[in-house]
Parts: sequence; structure tokens; C-alpha cells
Amino acid sequence: MADASRRRPFWRKYLVLPLEAALLHLAYYLFAALSFDLASAIGGWLARTIGPRLKVTETAVRNLKRAFPEKSDDEIAHIVRGVWDNLGRVCGEYPHLDELELYEPGGRVEVVGAEYVDLLRDDGKAGIFFSAHFGNWELASMSTTQRGLPLTRIYRSPNNPLVDRLIRRARRHITGELLPKGSEGARRTIEIVRGGGHLGMLVDQKMNDGIPVPFFGRPAMTAPALAQIALKFGCPVIPAKVERVQETHFLITLYPPLDMPDSGDRRADVKAGMALVNRTIEGWVRERPEQWLWLHRRWPD
Repeated sequence: MADASRRRPFWRKYLVLPLEAALLHLAYYLFAALSFDLASAIGGWLARTIGPRLKVTETAVRNLKRAFPEKSDDEIAHIVRGVWDNLGRVCGEYPHLDELELYEPGGRVEVVGAEYVDLLRDDGKAGIFFSAHFGNWELASMSTTQRGLPLTRIYRSPNNPLVDRLIRRARRHITGELLPKGSEGARRTIEIVRGGGHLGMLVDQKMNDGIPVPFFGRPAMTAPALAQIALKFGCPVIPAKVERVQETHFLITLYPPLDMPDSGDRRADVKAGMALVNRTIEGWVRERPEQWLWLHRRWPD
């Protein structure tokens, strides 16, 4: 047993991880060889055909039934197919992100609220934009960088470093740093904010050592960093929603800065601030549940 235990890391490092990365690289370059519309369509078709049969779909169904107890099984199944379709389209669209000009009249993307990007770009202070795994979430940071405001984006790096390189390659055209979560990333984040920089954060995933904050009426372990940084440095906080309005057309809505609590009780203010963030995201998801990533274990139960 001990010998088998020692062999598993070897096989994972030298066989499983490279094979996983090779398959993802192959998919990436196959999608890159197609047009934007065709890559999105094929990605969506593959995901909604295969995805509902995978075990992870049970997590999505359980989450949806608890969030929307009034919906029938057929309605839940319809949402799940939409979740997979959107995820597959995001994957197919990845190699084509650099083709998108978000502020081009008559293009694939309409941006509402660009004046709030200008506000943070020109006020001489640090600021934070947050979004969720909703629609094609990669476009959220592009809505600021294509308006002359680079973002330092904080992300959870994959367990496979070869896949991480592919993700960084796909995002290379979005100006600004890409920082993995963790102690090193946290230190660099503080340096950037102190220097008047701007952060982009996806804040809708479970963080095991976060704080319990309501989301769809149930406590969800939530990363408190956004509220902690906003309170410490007085940063404006801008919600950015990316909605898929047709197959390959998008609406990005940038909202006015949130009125973050600041009573002087730092612990209570952080929790209240993250509750406000979660309520904002919950509102988006309730409107278009098929566009959110229900596939992860957002709640501890």
C-alpha cells in the first residue's frame, strides 16, 4: 500500500496532468480555428449534450431546488441545460476574446454604465470592480481595460500548472496583472491598492475559510477580502454584470458604486458589506439563473 501511495503522485504529475493539459490545449486550438459564432455554438452543443449526464450535475440540481423550491423538475432541468450551454459557449469563446471590441458601435457587446469606469479611471484613487461567474464573465474586466483602466485580476489558479499557463495565454491581451489567490497574491494586492491601482474580483465562489454570509437565504462561506480592502483604503466598489442576451451577443452593465457600510465596527461592516455584494449577485442570478455556474458547492451543506 505504501508503494502504491508513493506512485500516485508520480503518475499524476507525469501522466494525468500532462494528458489533461494536452486535451485542453487541443480543444483550445480547435476552437481557435473556428469562427467566434461556430466555436460558441459547438461549445454550447457539446456541453449541454454531455454535461447533464455528468455526476457534477447532481450538485447543480440540488442547489437549484434549494434556491427555487417553487420550480418544477422540468423547469430545473431546463435551467441546468442552459447552465451547461452557457459554460460550453464560454469555453468556445475563450480563444476569440481578443477579437472583441466592446465599445464598437453595432458590435457583439453593448456596455451600459461606462461612465463609472471613467469615474474610477480619473479620480486618482484605488478602486474595485466585482463580478460573478455569470454570462461570459471574462468580458467584465475587458470593459475597463478597453476604456484605459488596467485591472489587477485575482483568480483561483488551477491545480494543474500546465492548464494555468493556457489560461494566462488566453487572457494575455487583457491589460493588467493576473494574480493567483494566496498569501503572495494578497501581499501584491495590497501593494497595488496602496499605489492607487484597481482590482477585478470574481466573488461568488465558496471560500472554506471565509465568513458565513447569506446567499439565497442560506449561509454561504464568502471571501471577505473585497469588503476588507474597500473599508481599509476607502475604495469605491463597482458591480459589473455580463449577461448573454443572445447566443454570441452580450450586455455589460456597470452599476454606480455600492454604498458600503462603515459604522466603525470593522467586523460587522465587513460582513454587512459582503452581504450587500451577495444580494447584488443573487439579484442577477434570480433574473437569469441559467447563466450562473450552479455546478460548484457554493453552500457548506
